[in-house]
Amino acid sequence: MRSRFAFRPAHALVVLLACALAGCGGGGGGSSKDELVIGEYGSMTGGDADFGQSTKRGVDLAMDDLVAQKQGKVGGLPVRVVAEDDQGKPEEAATAVQKLINQDRVIAVIGEVASSRSLAGGPICQTAGVPMISPSSTNPRVTEIGNYIFRMCFIDPFQGTVMAKFAAQNKHLKRVAILKDVKNDYSVGLTQFFTDAFTKMGGQIVALQAYSAGDQDFRAQLTAIKAKNPEAIYVPGYYGDVGLIARQARELGLAQPILGGDGWESDQLITIGGKALEGSFYSNHFAADNPDPKLQEFLGKHKKKYGMEPNAIVGLAYDAANVLFLSLDKLSQQDPPAFKALGSSQAGGADRKAALDKLRAIIAGTSNYPGVTGIITLDDHRNATKSAVVLEIKDGKKVYNTTINP
Repeated sequence: MRSRFAFRPAHALVVLLACALAGCGGGGGGSSKDELVIGEYGSMTGGDADFGQSTKRGVDLAMDDLVAQKQGKVGGLPVRVVAEDDQGKPEEAATAVQKLINQDRVIAVIGEVASSRSLAGGPICQTAGVPMISPSSTNPRVTEIGNYIFRMCFIDPFQGTVMAKFAAQNKHLKRVAILKDVKNDYSVGLTQFFTDAFTKMGGQIVALQAYSAGDQDFRAQLTAIKAKNPEAIYVPGYYGDVGLIARQARELGLAQPILGGDGWESDQLITIGGKALEGSFYSNHFAADNPDPKLQEFLGKHKKKYGMEPNAIVGLAYDAANVLFLSLDKLSQQDPPAFKALGSSQAGGADRKAALDKLRAIIAGTSNYPGVTGIITLDDHRNATKSAVVLEIKDGKKVYNTTINP
């Protein structure tokens, strides 16, 4: 299940040597030298591969900074990232996380983007006592898994309310239709939160239609929506489906604005949807045209390395990796023996478990971290408290429209 993205060539030799020393018996693994091994899992391939690839770019950029500033080390120990492809499937996400924990002996995991896959991998991290930081899974149930699970993004009750407020107060809409992905925890949750908030503000959901991720033909649902004559259509899905839905909606004569959430955030959104997305809006974690110096510096680094502007998924992964590096650095200063146990290939189970719990506590205390996606403070439920922006698709570009605060 490992993709071609799983290891850098320099890391492959390390893993092969470790495997040889361990006898490849399946019960051990990891490296035979002292180092800090961090896991990452995401959809490097599959229907929403841009999510996993974006996350990897964000973590890689954070590693580039660490190499430039500290020779790739925290507290004197080298950091190595092991990335696994879950192919966009929850069952593969669970397998990937099990491999990272049991074979690679990672001390923390970054991932996933999709809530359904974080819900598959999270329980494994929680049971093992290994901190997991999701850059961008917004379903509330993700951090409800347990106290080792964190996220760098706002959650869907807030995000659903953001777009309900935008629809009711900014656009003065009264009648909205919804087209949701019934197989996607993210989409189902956002539908509920948007509906609750919008109806409380006096709005009406005039049609509720459903599809399943990967569908290619949405005309029957869109025809039923057209019959109800809504003022806008809320589509809380992922970018690939949204682009096709927008094109088919316009073909059927539906000219209403389409609204959505951060699942739209991808370099591929406008490539797929084209002009059909003009005049649409979605909630997101940052706006690339924000003049904030820290954000603009990050955008410049990404463009220099990859030749394009990053999406917000990249920024959230970058923030997740840097919060983890900062937490490890704090542990190295506050409790050197515990930090050493995290990086030691010989550390016993009890010492390692105690060290992981101390790392967990430091991550949980994250407050006012100046990330590229905003100021990040983790609340008592390990969710980031931060503002959301609404982006408009205008002249083929994603541009800032407004900010809505918690």
